Amino acid sequence: MENKLEHKHLLVRAEVKNPLQSEAETVEWMKKLIKKIDMNILAGPYASKVSKKGNKGVSGVAIIDTSHIGIHTWDEVEPAVIQLDVYSCKEFKKSDVIECLEVFNPVIVEYKYFDRETNFVEIK
Repeated sequence: MENKLEHKHLLVRAEVKNPLQSEAETVEWMKKLIKKIDMNILAGPYASKVSKKGNKGVSGVAIIDTSHIGIHTWDEVEPAVIQLDVYSCKEFKKSDVIECLEVFNPVIVEYKYFDRETNFVEIK
């Protein structure tokens, strides 16, 4: 019997009081997220400080064995903004991802959760 691949894509925008501040902090947070959603790391996580005016913050990426995870934090604004992208061909719980954002003391968390297998039908 053939295993059906999932194609779940979660996009998150959060306004937070306690954003990621460093490359090391970003890498550690991404590792915890990846473990929480039961994924396996193939490469990374990697993170870099971004110093370009209007885009200052920290960016991080990880390649997981079922696709990728990316994050960027804008820390020049108050509250800070986090954009997170989790895409996987393996099922994961959006609630686990949202729970991992709690360490940033979110003010607002907005997201779209799609099934890319079914023409981007949003999952509630």
